[in-house]
Amino acid sequence: QVQLVESGGGLVQAGGSLRLSCAASGRYTMGWFRQAPGKEREFVAAISWSGGTTYYADSVKDRFTISRDNAKNTVYLQMNRLKPEDTAVYYCAADTKKWVGVALKRAEYDRWGQGTQVTVSS
Repeated sequence: QVQLVESGGGLVQAGGSLRLSCAASGRYTMGWFRQAPGKEREFVAAISWSGGTTYYADSVKDRFTISRDNAKNTVYLQMNRLKPEDTAVYYCAADTKKWVGVALKRAEYDRWGQGTQVTVSS
């Protein structure tokens, strides 16, 4: 059974940094999404099964970095220069059927973590 466990969320001031981790029970094509109160869940970043390809939403490009440690089956999201509008519950997700490239759409992911809260104060 595929399991995803996020950690690393918290409260940070604007301009600060946080690193989220997602420990998976196996190696998959992975992504991060976020959902703010009253809004739909949106794509943040994705990384291919090999780790060689990454993709970012425009809103986080040049501030966030997705990476993975395949020996640990763990994916990270390094978030720098955080803004209040980054406040949301962050979810990691796995596309267990894709082995090449990245998955950009929510519907492509078939496994989800429980989410971790990130709050950025102004």
